[in-house]
Amino acid sequence: MNQEIPTARVGVGAMVFKDGKVLLGKRKGSHGAGEYAWPGGHLEFGEKLEECVVREVKEETGMNVRAVRPLAISNVIKYGKHYLDIQFLVEYISGHPEVLEPDRVESWNWYDIDELPEPMFEMSKRGLAGFKNDLGISYFSE
Repeated sequence: MNQEIPTARVGVGAMVFKDGKVLLGKRKGSHGAGEYAWPGGHLEFGEKLEECVVREVKEETGMNVRAVRPLAISNVIKYGKHYLDIQFLVEYISGHPEVLEPDRVESWNWYDIDELPEPMFEMSKRGLAGFKNDLGISYFSE
């Protein structure tokens, strides 16, 4: 009998700004389906966090970005999963958002930071709280 042992994973999120708006996609086919989130994904073995954020944005949207700084670090147990999640503020460089992973996101759209759609994905909510925190990085633990 081969039983899978539950493990925690490392996830990242990328709050992409362009012309005063933030990029969000409506999730599907995974945990948080129907919720709005910015691009993100899993850290690969040997990868730097900043490299992971840039790679995930490129893989999901086709856009080029630069990681600026972490916004929030969270120990998240939700959606039946356990993550150490790091949300980053990233700088838009070039490209237009395309749905490159149609099994994971319905569409990408730009939203005013004060008029974000609901419901928001838990990790993106925490990144937003970190963005609004004048003290820098926010830390959340379950």
